Amino acid sequence: MGSILSRVSSNSKNTTTTAKEAKMAPVGMTYYEKAQSTFKPPLIANENAFLGDISSSEKNDADKPISCGLYRLEKGTPLVYEYTYHEMKIILEGEFEISDETGQKVTAKPGDVFYFPKGAKITFTTPSYGLAFYTGQRKEGAA
Repeated sequence: MGSILSRVSSNSKNTTTTAKEAKMAPVGMTYYEKAQSTFKPPLIANENAFLGDISSSEKNDADKPISCGLYRLEKGTPLVYEYTYHEMKIILEGEFEISDETGQKVTAKPGDVFYFPKGAKITFTTPSYGLAFYTGQRKEGAA
């Protein structure tokens, strides 16, 4: 998904390396300019739940990948999601009502951070809309 956004890499070496050296070579950063305002996650559920990975470490660490992206929910059908991986989420815009199977319920606003452990069953709803950045311990597109 990174091809949608601009990328800048600090790794500008132009040398030939062996496969063993390539695994140990330093990797430059990847930059996604203005991703919060320009990346539009695709519809994933109901008529109002949008989620899309922006980046993943899967190519650099296939055994323990992490992926990140944006989640947007608009007013309408609540999204009930059971996590098959660990995830952290920070609310960027709007407001979410987030509850779990234990009965805990939070009105989430910009700046709030959440950790959802593997196995948690979470319900997301909103009175208007909400936008969040997430990072999950999973392969790209495995949500």
